[in-house]
Amino acid sequence: LFCCLILNYCFSFTEEETLHGPIFIQEPHDITYSMASANPEILLNCTARGYLLPYYRWKQNGTDIDLTMSYHYRLVGGSLAINNPHKKQDIGTYQCLATNSFGTILSRTAKLQFAYLENFETKPRSTVSVRKGQGVVLLCLSYTWIFNNNTLYVQEDSRHFVSQETGNLHLAKVEPSDVGNYTCVVTNSKADQSVQGPPTPLTLRSDGVMGEYKPKIEVHFPETTYAEKGSSVKLEFFALGNPVPSISWKRTDGNSLTKIIEHSKTKGVLEIPNVQQEDEGSYECIAGNIRGINTARGQLFVYALPEWDKRIQNAFLSLYDSLFWECKAKGKPSPSYSWLKNGHVSPWPQTGIQIENGTLIIRMLNMSDSGLYQCVAENKYGTIYANAELRVIAAAPDFSKNPVEKRSVVQVGGEVTIGCKPSASPRAVISWRKGPEILHQNKRVILLEDGSLRLCNIIKSDARVYTCTATNQFGVARNSGNLIVKERTVITIPPSNMDVTAGESIVLPCQVSHDLSVDVVFIWSFNGSRIDFNRGIHHFERTGKESVGDLMIRNIQLHHSGKYVCMVQTTLDSQSATVDIIVRGPPGPPEDVKVEHISSTTAVLSWKSGMDNNSPVQIHSVQTRTPFSVGWQVVSTVPEVISGRTHKATVVELSPWVEYEFCVVASNSVGIGEPSRPSALLKTKAAVPAVAPTNISGGGGSCSELVITWEPVPEELQNGEGFGYIVMFRHLGTATWTKAVVVSVEACKYVYRNESIKSLSPFEVKVDVYNNEGEGTLISISIVYSGEDEPQIAPVGASALSVSAAEVEIWQPIPWNRHTGRVLGYEVLYWTDDPKESTAGKVRVKGNVTAKNITGLKANTVYFATVRAYNTAGTGPSSTPVNVTTKKSPPSQPPANINESEVLGYKILYRQNRQSKTHILETNNTSAELLVPFEEDYLIEVRTVSDGGDGSSSEEIRIPKISTPALLSTLFFLKTEHSFATN
Repeated sequence: LFCCLILNYCFSFTEEETLHGPIFIQEPHDITYSMASANPEILLNCTARGYLLPYYRWKQNGTDIDLTMSYHYRLVGGSLAINNPHKKQDIGTYQCLATNSFGTILSRTAKLQFAYLENFETKPRSTVSVRKGQGVVLLCLSYTWIFNNNTLYVQEDSRHFVSQETGNLHLAKVEPSDVGNYTCVVTNSKADQSVQGPPTPLTLRSDGVMGEYKPKIEVHFPETTYAEKGSSVKLEFFALGNPVPSISWKRTDGNSLTKIIEHSKTKGVLEIPNVQQEDEGSYECIAGNIRGINTARGQLFVYALPEWDKRIQNAFLSLYDSLFWECKAKGKPSPSYSWLKNGHVSPWPQTGIQIENGTLIIRMLNMSDSGLYQCVAENKYGTIYANAELRVIAAAPDFSKNPVEKRSVVQVGGEVTIGCKPSASPRAVISWRKGPEILHQNKRVILLEDGSLRLCNIIKSDARVYTCTATNQFGVARNSGNLIVKERTVITIPPSNMDVTAGESIVLPCQVSHDLSVDVVFIWSFNGSRIDFNRGIHHFERTGKESVGDLMIRNIQLHHSGKYVCMVQTTLDSQSATVDIIVRGPPGPPEDVKVEHISSTTAVLSWKSGMDNNSPVQIHSVQTRTPFSVGWQVVSTVPEVISGRTHKATVVELSPWVEYEFCVVASNSVGIGEPSRPSALLKTKAAVPAVAPTNISGGGGSCSELVITWEPVPEELQNGEGFGYIVMFRHLGTATWTKAVVVSVEACKYVYRNESIKSLSPFEVKVDVYNNEGEGTLISISIVYSGEDEPQIAPVGASALSVSAAEVEIWQPIPWNRHTGRVLGYEVLYWTDDPKESTAGKVRVKGNVTAKNITGLKANTVYFATVRAYNTAGTGPSSTPVNVTTKKSPPSQPPANINESEVLGYKILYRQNRQSKTHILETNNTSAELLVPFEEDYLIEVRTVSDGGDGSSSEEIRIPKISTPALLSTLFFLKTEHSFATN
C-alpha cells in the first residue's frame, strides 16, 4: 500500500483552523477497577485536537491493541473502552497514540489494576494464653479488630496498637480486662469490600504473673523509607513491656522536628504531611520504662517525579536550516531523556542528527525531518512528555507578507536602513539596486546579514528608488521602495544660561533652520515638566512663529530658577538645548526670632537665617513695634552694622516699661527682604522717668490764681507704673518753693488759688515727674504770671476809611496806661444795618497795632464798626461805633459805548509774547504813545480804572514785528466811548 501526501503551506486559515499536528487535550490516568463493580466497562480517556483531525491507536504493555476485537475493545472518540474486563488479560500499562498528516504523538502511560478481597480461611484460630502483665501480638492481615463480638472496635491507647502495615494487634501489657475473643476485620477500600476472620481467644495463664521487663520492640519502621515529595508519610513503632513503655520521636541528623507532626494516641505512629526535601534524614524512636530503653532508627528518603523546567516549542524552519531543541526537567533522582518522532524512539534512520541528554540537533533540515517530536524525561518514579511539531518549508521568495517600505524618509547626514525580508525557503540570496545601478558594499553602503540595506552619511543624491532582489532555487522576487532625503533640523540660536533678578522679564531664544517641507514643533520644559501654554500659565509665554520658538518669562520669580529645555521636534528628528536660569531676589524672612534677655533699655535677640534666594545675605537690621509707634521702626543695635553671618544682636535705646515686638530684616545685593515674623510681645523693665514735661507756661485765669500748664509726658516715656507730676513754684525773688503733686498721668494743668496773689505777679515755676521707681531730674525754671483783670476802658477816637469796593481800614489811635489793664491786642467788630444780614464779622490783631484792613465786604454798602481791647482775662468795653460806605464795584466789561461807573483812568498792559513779563502804563488820557523794539510781536490790552478798582480787560491786540531796524512808535487813541484803535 502506497500513500502520497501533498502539503501546501500557503493556505490561509483562521487561527483555529491553522494546519497543525495533534495536541493532547486529555490523556489517560491510572485506574483501579473493583472486581465487585456493577459497571461492566472501563474507560481510558484520550482526546487530542489537530487540523486535520487526528485518528487514534492504543498500546497495552508496549504492544498495539487490535481494535477489531469489537466485543472487548471499542473507541469512544479517542478514548478506549474495555468491555467486561478480565484481570489476567487486561491488567497492565496503556498508552494512546494520536495521528494526522503531520505525524504522531504518544500519551503518558496509565496503569490499569484490579481490586478484590477474598475470604479468610474457615479454620478456627488457636487460643493464645499469656500471663498477666505479659505483652502479646495477635496476627491479622489487615487493620481492624473486634473484641468479644462487640460492634465496638478496639480502642488504641498506650497499651493497644494496631499496625496499619501488618494489621497485627499489639498489647504492650495484658490485663484481666483484655481476656476475650479478638476478631480481625479486613477492608479493601478500592474493592469496597470487608471480610471478617475467625476469632482468636485470649486467656490468662494461671501459673503466675509476668514480672517487669524492659521494652521489647515489636513494630519497627523500615531502615529505609522512600516518600514522594508532597505525599504523606507514616512511620510505625510499638514495643511491649512491663510497665507499659512510653514512646518518643526525634531526628538523629541534628535537625529538629519543627514541622507540624501528627502522632497517634499511642505515639506509635509519626505522620509527616506534605513531605518536602528538608524532611529527608534520619529518624529515631525510643521506647522506655523503669527497666530500660530500646531504640529503632531509620532513614527517610524523599523522591520527586519528573517536572518540566523547559519544554520544546513548535519550529517552522526553512529547508537546509538547522534545528536546536532543548528540554530540561527536574526530579529526584535526576531524570534521563529520550526522544520520539511520530511515536517512535530515536535514533531514526538518517544522518546529521545529534541527541545528547535533553538536546536534539539537526544540522541541515530536509523535508523528511518534518514530524511530531516528543522529549521524554523519566526517573524510576515517573515519566513525562513534552510535544512539539517540526515543519520544514520549501518555497520561492515572496514579498507579499513583508514588502519593502514604499517610502523611507531620512535627513542629510543621517543614516537609514531599508529592510528586505521576503519569505523564502531555503533562505534567499539578496541583492540591491539604486535605480538601474547595482549596489556594492563600501563605507556608506552596508549590506546587512539579514538582507537589509543600510545607507550612512546621507547626501541629497541618495534620493532614488531602491530595489531588493531575492533569489533561491525555487524562484526570484523583486520589491522596490522610494528614499526621500530632507534637510537636517539645526538649532541656530539656542538659549544661554542667565543670572537674573526676580521681577525682571526675560526671553529665552530658540530658533532653528529646517527643511521647509516638514513642520516644526517647539516644546519647552521646566525642571523636567512640560510647559502647557494652552492652560494659560502665568509668567510663561511662547513668542515667534514657524522657525522661532522663543520663551518669554514675564515678571520672573524665585521659583522659576531651574533647568529649561527647548526641544524641537519634526517627523524626522528632534533637537534640544538646555540652559540653567538662576533667579536672584531679596532674602527671605529670617526665622525663629527670639528675645533671649531684656532689660529696661536693651534686648538681646537671636534668629536663624531664612532663604538667601541665590544671593548671600549681607546685612541684617532690627525693627521694633510698640502700641505707641506707627508701624515698624528701625532701632539702634550693637553691633551697629549686623553682617549677614551674624545671627545675634543687642537692641539699645529702648524705653522702659513698654511692650515691644521685634522683627529682623535681611538684605543682600538685590534688595531688602521681607521682615521676619514678630517675636513674642515682651515688656521692658521699669526705670526712673528720664523725660520731663515740655512747654511749661501758664498765666491767665482770674485774679488771685496762678495757672501753670505743660505738655504731658507720653505714656511710652513714663517708664513705669505710678506715674505723676510734681509742680513747684515761688514768687520771683523769694527763696521758698511751694510743692504740689498731680497724680493724674493725663494732667497738663495746675491752678493755685490764693487771695494774696496780685494781678500779673511773676512766679518761678518748674514741673518734674515721678513713678514707682523714683523721681526724675528737674528741668530749668520758667516764669509764669498770675491772673489779671480784663481791660477797663474802651478805645476812643476810632475812625473808618473806604479803601475799595471790598475793603475798609479802621484806625484806633487810643492811648493806654498800666492802670487800665494790660492790653494784648484789639478786636474789631463790624456789621451792616440790613436786617437780612444777622451775622456780624470779627477780626483780631495782636500787639500795639492801631490799624486793620477788613476785606471781603460787599460793594457800595454801609458798614458799622467798633473796637475793644483784650487780654488773657477777656475783652474790655467797646468803642463808639463808626460807619463807612464801601466803594462801588469796578467796571465789569472792557471799555465800550455803555454807561458805567465813573472812569478815573486807564491801564495799558503790553508784553512781547505770552510767556514774557507784562509792562503797565497808566494814563488819564484816551491815547498813549509806546516805544517798543521791532524784533518781536507784541500783545496789548487796555483796562479801565475807577474807585471800585480795575475793570475788565479789552481783547488782546497783536502788533506784528517790523523788518526795518527802527523803533516802532505806536499811538493809541481812546475814544470817549472807550473804543480804541491803532495808528
